[in-house]
Amino acid sequence: MHLVLFDSYVRQALLPLTYARPVAGLRCGILTTEEAWKGHLGGSVSVMTQDYLQPDFPLEIGEDTVFLDGSVRPSVELVSFLGQARIGSAYTLDGEVILIRADHKLAGEIVAGRSCTDLPADPLPLPHLPLLRLTRTADLFLHNDQALREDFDLVTRGRTSAPVSPTNTVIGPADQLFLEEGVPLEACTINVNSGPVYFGAGSVVLEGSLLRGPVAAGAGSVVKMGTKIYGATTLGPSTKVGGEINNVVFQGNSNKGHEGFLGNAVVGEWCNIGADTNASNLKNDYGEVKVWSYPEGGMIGSGLQFHGLILGDHSKVGINTMFNTGTVVGYSCNVFGAGFPPAFLPSFTWGGAESLREYRPDKALATAERMMARRGRVFGERERAVFERVFTDSQRWRSGRLTH
Repeated sequence: MHLVLFDSYVRQALLPLTYARPVAGLRCGILTTEEAWKGHLGGSVSVMTQDYLQPDFPLEIGEDTVFLDGSVRPSVELVSFLGQARIGSAYTLDGEVILIRADHKLAGEIVAGRSCTDLPADPLPLPHLPLLRLTRTADLFLHNDQALREDFDLVTRGRTSAPVSPTNTVIGPADQLFLEEGVPLEACTINVNSGPVYFGAGSVVLEGSLLRGPVAAGAGSVVKMGTKIYGATTLGPSTKVGGEINNVVFQGNSNKGHEGFLGNAVVGEWCNIGADTNASNLKNDYGEVKVWSYPEGGMIGSGLQFHGLILGDHSKVGINTMFNTGTVVGYSCNVFGAGFPPAFLPSFTWGGAESLREYRPDKALATAERMMARRGRVFGERERAVFERVFTDSQRWRSGRLTH
């Protein structure tokens, strides 16, 4: 059986984080949804996504292919159900097609039409199964605790952690702390009573750091001296952090290397957050946080009391920046200046509270190229094509809000 994770209608609600990746490419827990499915199935997983992203994700089908909404993370029960689903049948959840098991002919038709919403006829209701599904950006930090625990079990099952230096203080059961080989960890305090803590290959944790699980530091990530991290927090690969962090998901390759607070938040890739930047996650009146909704085209109630910053890929934040509760910053923005910027900044915005204008694509591209080069990554034609497409697709949100 081959599994194809497809972008459904929820992709729009997961913007700006899905401008640069499929829904299944979102990280929640240690792994992205695609990586978690590969871990459960042992491979044979591909992605069906937007036309401008598809070249980066080879799409394969077989004689027996399951198409599954990419917002759904794996569970033991769901993995078991995939093998029981009827070939030629579609399954719905809340009226939307979420799963199709197809033979080669039907799979070819679905791929050709690039849609799983119409085929086949007479869908069946999905049986009641425990599902962890990501349908809005807040779900990444809301479900990160559960996803971290599940991924920790998946990644460490049958393996033994590298030894932990006696200079550290570990509070709780030793088997809830896992270090890949060669991770330097000295003079830190780690509480695993509240959840597991995982350090990936090549990650570095400097002295005096305080971590309260569940926490994951991905491959090549850096935790700077004296950093305070509360769970559930994920540092994606090659992320550098300092200051105070509480329930934040970093997709990867981003920096928050200095003092400042970030809580109940999601940070995309290739972001940089300047020193002493603070983002509120709780209103002064303790009321419900309103956040920008791309599907609604306006601010809506989140139903949450705690909701911090959503920062899109390739966005940069100047030193001493202040963000209001629930601020959403789009793709490739450059935010700076005194005062609080608006609670929604469209992609390719330059400025802050005092003035906002369109961030010229050539300047945005040059900045991205320089940042990626610092990590030994090449900004090539594919990256340029994504930038140009996102600039075009996000134009509607800049109209009337920015000066050109």
